[in-house]
Amino acid sequence: MSAREVETRSAEETEALGEALGRAARGGELIGLVGDLGAGKTCLVRGLARGLGIDAERVHSPTFIMVTEYPGGRMPLTHVDLYRLEPPVDDAGLLRDVLYGDGVVAVEWFDRLASPGDALRVTFRFAGEGRAIRLEADGGLHEEVIQRLELA
Repeated sequence: MSAREVETRSAEETEALGEALGRAARGGELIGLVGDLGAGKTCLVRGLARGLGIDAERVHSPTFIMVTEYPGGRMPLTHVDLYRLEPPVDDAGLLRDVLYGDGVVAVEWFDRLASPGDALRVTFRFAGEGRAIRLEADGGLHEEVIQRLELA
């Protein structure tokens, strides 16, 4: 399992990390976001959209709409928020089609999934005035994303 830790000190730096992830994505990635409210999960997804060539201004927290799809760019982005669901959330039902598509899927509150399988888990921790963000790859596809990740 590959892992990498990055510190960000602003929303812009968190978005830049997401943008780098979007540029490194090749399709089929499941990116699981774990962290407290306000930790930067949606900021990272905005950057992810930008890295995929999607207008980042369209990305908002999908807390009241569980699944939001953003077409366009070089591949689609699906943004899922499991905050309002009681864990463990079984991904074998309707979510399976959403979670394992050809584009990129970013799931907020990923730790609520019962058995997510291969994924790039992104864990946010508050660290001083910024964030410590840990990227852990489970599976070859996601390890390649970490290897391709180019940060400024």
